[in-house]
Amino acid sequence: MKRLLLAPACALLLAACASNEATVNSKEAARANVQLGIAYMQQGNLQLAREKLQRAERQDPRSVELQMAMAFLSEQLNRPEDAERHYRAARRMAPDSADIANNYAVFLCKADRIDQALPLFETAARDRLYSTPWAALTNAAVCLRSARRSADAVSFLNRALALRPDYAEAVTELADAQLELGQPDIAASVVSRFLNMGRSAPEVLLVGVRAALARGDSSATDEYARRLRRDFPNSAQTRALPQLLRAPN
Repeated sequence: MKRLLLAPACALLLAACASNEATVNSKEAARANVQLGIAYMQQGNLQLAREKLQRAERQDPRSVELQMAMAFLSEQLNRPEDAERHYRAARRMAPDSADIANNYAVFLCKADRIDQALPLFETAARDRLYSTPWAALTNAAVCLRSARRSADAVSFLNRALALRPDYAEAVTELADAQLELGQPDIAASVVSRFLNMGRSAPEVLLVGVRAALARGDSSATDEYARRLRRDFPNSAQTRALPQLLRAPN
């Protein structure tokens, strides 16, 4: 009965139904243009990206995806004020989005607005529905380290590794932070824990070499350097080895 009743109602409100259909079509068109705009951005064609995103903005200015894409584009065009306007709009439209919180925090960090970025990283990390909270915590640590606050970054990195012990980015940042803080033994243990899980990554092996050198552990230095050359022969880390090994300890 409900389905039969809906048809006459739509016939009586034909203009409204047509308007609703137009709205749906407009949203779909906007979504397609956002995807095209993102694709052009990835190709480095910022002019076409802007054209597609501006068209999408006319079609559906309330699209969160559009606001985020416009924020990314504005950053690439070196228009930070426009970027922040779009980030703020996206946050208003989707205040519970951990992805938006994390991305806006990265933007603030790049602008050296560390104390504004940290609460947003925390918001993302504490969201139980967020798929990569360890990444947000690592981002917070990288942000702090960019301001020479490695001691403050350590707690974020330990939290990230408590959630995902094999996260190479956090392992590398933590070991590097400990080296900066004059704690090569702790740095070496961070690397060792990661490798003992059966994992490997060129950035972790390189910081392992640095930790071993700082400790005067020639055996570990040789082992990590050997593994780096063997497993990642074409990596930037392997290319950095000769200079690192020649440097005075």
